Amino acid sequence: MAILAVQAFLAGKRVLYAVPTEEQIDRFWFEVKRALEEPLEAGRLYKNETRHIIEALGTEQRIRAKTAWDADTLRGDYADLLILDEYQLMNPDAWRLVGAPMLLDNDGDAVFIYTPRRGTKGVHAAQLYKSADKDETGRWQAFHFTSHDNPHLNRKALDEITQDMTTWDWRAEIEAEDIEDNPHALWTRQTIEAGRVTEHPALSRIVVGVDPPGTEGGAECGIVVAGIAKQGEEWHGYVLADRSLHGSPAKWGAQVVAAYYEAKADRVVGEANFGGDMVEHTIRTAPAGDRVAYLPVRASRGKEIRAEPIAALYERGRVHHVGTFVNMEDEQCLWSPGDRSPNRLDALVWSLTELMLVGIEQPAETAENPFY
Repeated sequence: MAILAVQAFLAGKRVLYAVPTEEQIDRFWFEVKRALEEPLEAGRLYKNETRHIIEALGTEQRIRAKTAWDADTLRGDYADLLILDEYQLMNPDAWRLVGAPMLLDNDGDAVFIYTPRRGTKGVHAAQLYKSADKDETGRWQAFHFTSHDNPHLNRKALDEITQDMTTWDWRAEIEAEDIEDNPHALWTRQTIEAGRVTEHPALSRIVVGVDPPGTEGGAECGIVVAGIAKQGEEWHGYVLADRSLHGSPAKWGAQVVAAYYEAKADRVVGEANFGGDMVEHTIRTAPAGDRVAYLPVRASRGKEIRAEPIAALYERGRVHHVGTFVNMEDEQCLWSPGDRSPNRLDALVWSLTELMLVGIEQPAETAENPFY
């Protein structure tokens, strides 16, 4: 983009480069100054480091770099060439309300650069790309580059970092894919959105579900907080928090304990198939973990079979997300039964199973599955 901006500038155009944050300007600005170093040192061009401006004195020929997260922050300038970098992080109003009208007077050009994001964030960038890719008027061109297409990247380093990525991070960050819902997934974003709420009623029980790292899901510890409340004759589940994280046992154990006390939970349920007593030991040795009510749960059935009744509860409108949990919702809507299930999804299933299937459907006096 720096090369494109300099070429347009030398052709007499006015260029406006915009990114969401100040820190993202640095690389672009460094390259522009390096390309124009000779005329800058000779005093043939004016430079303002504070405002990130280079211009030909006495003309409207200019390069300016600025932050533009939304419509208001993009206002105050005009351009023949408008470059919106990291567009997926911007408010779409930056283009609709300011950028597009800005270019009408001089029939200017716009360039959008974005990295695909998962979930609903950045969907405006993906929609614009799809529209441009299908354009038959000749007004738009669309380009797609993966990390493997970049000849300047270290191949070994690229291979190494991809080993630590989830499937979805790899597809978005490395393969540059706009990831949509998996048609084979048990959940859809429409179903989750239909049950989303901003508040929850008084809850009868709260549970923290834990799926330890080292299971089939990878190196992340799934930690999901959920509660239950009765509405009329039906029990409804409320997902309160996703506290999942990568980290050492001490780190995720402390996170589980913190989630337990912050939510005033009744118990922690943790998968014991792979973690065994390790999960309980990790929680017990965390600060204040010795007072946590803990229940180990073992998977006697496959992940798909365990997840299906929970997905059915969503479809019946009996599970609600209190707020938005992008990473967990991505896992719900992208996981194919039969594939390795991610830890956030497993922790969600454990917590809601304990609340809505074990606690309700099993008699309270059953020793194996007491309902507290």
